[in-house]
Amino acid sequence: MPAIAPALPARRGERLFVDLATAELEVREAQSLRFRVFGEELGARLQGGDRGLDVDAFDGVCQHLLVREVQTGRLVGCTRLLTDVKARELGGFYSQSEFDLGPLVGLPGSLLEIGRTCIDPEYRQGAAIAVLWSGLAAFMQLHRCDYLFGCASIPLGADDIQAAAIMNRVRRQGLTGPELRVSPRVPLRSAQVPGDVLDAPLPPLLKAYLRLGARACGEPCRDPDFGVADVLILLRVADLNPVYARHFIERLGGA
Repeated sequence: MPAIAPALPARRGERLFVDLATAELEVREAQSLRFRVFGEELGARLQGGDRGLDVDAFDGVCQHLLVREVQTGRLVGCTRLLTDVKARELGGFYSQSEFDLGPLVGLPGSLLEIGRTCIDPEYRQGAAIAVLWSGLAAFMQLHRCDYLFGCASIPLGADDIQAAAIMNRVRRQGLTGPELRVSPRVPLRSAQVPGDVLDAPLPPLLKAYLRLGARACGEPCRDPDFGVADVLILLRVADLNPVYARHFIERLGGA
C-alpha cells in the first residue's frame, strides 16, 4: 500500500483535477504511465518493465500526486513525493543514489523530494503541469515544507557534449552558492565545453524550475539506465517567485 498522508483537497479545473493516490491500484496506474513515458518513449531500462511498470523500493513510502481527466478519470500526469520523515524511515532520499546530499540534509527546516514526474504526450502543452503544480503547492502548504528538491533530467548527446553545453547555461543562470553544492556519484564523461564556444537551451522542465526560483546544486550525475544526466534542483519555498508561481497555479481555473 502507498504511504498515507493527511488528505489533499482535490484541485479541479474544467478538464483536469489533481489528488493523492490512496490505493495500490492508483499507484499501479502511475507506475504504468511512468513505464510508457520512461520505458517505451525514452528507452529507459526499468525494474518491472516486463510487466509494463516502472517500480522501485521508494514507491511504497512515497505519496503519489495524480492528474486526471475530469470526465473519464484517465491518468495523464503524475509525480511522487518523499518527505524527510519518510526518507529517514527508508534510510535516505532517492537522490542519494546519485549525489552526496550532505549539504542539503543538514539544512534547517523540512525537506520534500519530488521525482519520477511525467506527463502523457497528449497533455504536454502546459495545462497538466500547471494542475500538477497546484497540487504540489497544496501539499507543500499542508506539510509546511521549507525546501523542495529533486532531479531534472537533461539529454546527454554524443560523448555527453549536449549535457555539458546545457550546464554552461545553467552555471550562468542558476547555480546555488558553493555551500549548497552536491557531488555527483557518476560525473559526465566529457570534459566541460568552454562556455564561450558552446552552450545549449535549457529543457522546458529545468527552465520552469529556475523561473520558479530554484537553483541547481552543481554538476549533474550521469544516469545510464535512463540515458540522461540528472541535475539536482533545490527550491527554498521562501524564494519562490510569486509571479511565476501564480502563473502556474492560477491556470488551474482554465485547465
